Amino acid sequence: MKQKNIILIMTDQLRGDCLGCMGHPDVKTPFLDTLAARGTLFDRAYSACPTCIPARAALHTGMAQEHHGRVGYADGVSWDYEHTMAGELSVAGYYTQCVGKMHVHPLRNLLGYDHVELHDGYLHYYRYSDVPWYESQKVADDYMHWLKNEKGIDADVIDTGMECNGWVARPWIYEEQLHPTNWVTSRAVDFLRRRDRSKPFFLTVSYLRPHPPFDAPKYYFDMYNAMDLRPPAVGGWESSDGLDKSGRIFDSGTGPADPELIRQAQVGYYACITHLDHQIGRLLQALVDDKCYEDSMILFTSDHGEQLCDHHLFRKAMPYEGSAHIPMIVSGPGSRGADGFGQVCHSLVELRDVMPTVLDMAGAPVPSSVDGKSMLPMTQNTDHKIRDDLHGEHSFGEKSNHWIVTEHDKYIWFSQTGQEQYFDLSTDPQELHDRINDSSVKNRIDTLRRRLISELDGREEGYSDGTKLIAGKGPVNILTLPTSNF
Repeated sequence: MKQKNIILIMTDQLRGDCLGCMGHPDVKTPFLDTLAARGTLFDRAYSACPTCIPARAALHTGMAQEHHGRVGYADGVSWDYEHTMAGELSVAGYYTQCVGKMHVHPLRNLLGYDHVELHDGYLHYYRYSDVPWYESQKVADDYMHWLKNEKGIDADVIDTGMECNGWVARPWIYEEQLHPTNWVTSRAVDFLRRRDRSKPFFLTVSYLRPHPPFDAPKYYFDMYNAMDLRPPAVGGWESSDGLDKSGRIFDSGTGPADPELIRQAQVGYYACITHLDHQIGRLLQALVDDKCYEDSMILFTSDHGEQLCDHHLFRKAMPYEGSAHIPMIVSGPGSRGADGFGQVCHSLVELRDVMPTVLDMAGAPVPSSVDGKSMLPMTQNTDHKIRDDLHGEHSFGEKSNHWIVTEHDKYIWFSQTGQEQYFDLSTDPQELHDRINDSSVKNRIDTLRRRLISELDGREEGYSDGTKLIAGKGPVNILTLPTSNF
């Protein structure tokens, strides 16, 4: 049987609800909606450790965070895993290429790909003056090198004046075709021209946006500036103390205090999403023209979400839906409903499931190190489940957190303070009502707490003794694992 071409389209910091097909009232994503209408939309997809590095470790290794070892954000830690998604596909006879963001270490680590055309966005760690010359983004990043050739030696991706974690938004200042989102698409399309047509291909198209800076071309800003946008979700359990202290800081974890700047952040974020969507449409048309669209499997996802001022929070790493809930679509031959149109699966899936899914698409064996499960059976039977619940976490200083999520509800425990929260996602998808003190759901909370106690039992941090959760133990970003993992 002929092996299918596989395209993994990856975004950075895209919320799970920010798609038209997910019912968002404002965000327009016609091309991603098309993928969902021609495949299976997984509406309960999560990133179990929702920042760039640990999320991508799960994606590329298929491991749960307690096995790939990255339970918080840490730059400069070498990636040295025995089995990777691209590496296993190369063994299976695929020509493997990544265009765009990798966010691994060393910066030019191929991670099993035959070739990488790199754009990691603006990474502070790789711009510091003590980084070796060959490891500096200004040298090693292919898009940065290309932009300097186009616009001059001093040109930079942040010439707008905005950096990589801020909520400030304004349109891109150069020609639209010079935008990083366009560059990634252009290089992916060019791959189709120069690929080895005697081999099936695995193409990862890894976009940085809608991760800040919020700098889409002006056309997209104009689109959302003309709209009356739904305000961020703010329920009754939040405190405004953090916002009062940090709401005037351009990259605060709370977002801005000024309501107009909140609206501008929304405009900028949504503008980046629709710009991204249109460029994905350009990629899809190139696949059609290349006569490989109908025979290819396409998987679309993101590494984590963006809180976008929900609950007075910005960026990610927190256990709430804006941060941890991600999009997931499988589209291609055999992925549609019985009527030939798109379908929705409500079963829990996670980034660790991407690697076994693409290996399943390729007919390749899945290494025993992989914790994830293939999502393909759920495209044949949307009632099929691969897990009942998911343990998520993130080391994040005083806000370090662990959580258990199911298809219907979520229990959260903050490891440094012992604070707990409980949300009924089936009736409260925006997490407006914390029901941790609601006696009517006490038994359910006890069940989920016991599940977390069991999950953390034996972890090196000492968060659990098998009978109770233990608050105040110091968090770590990297777990101690066998040296073969790093």
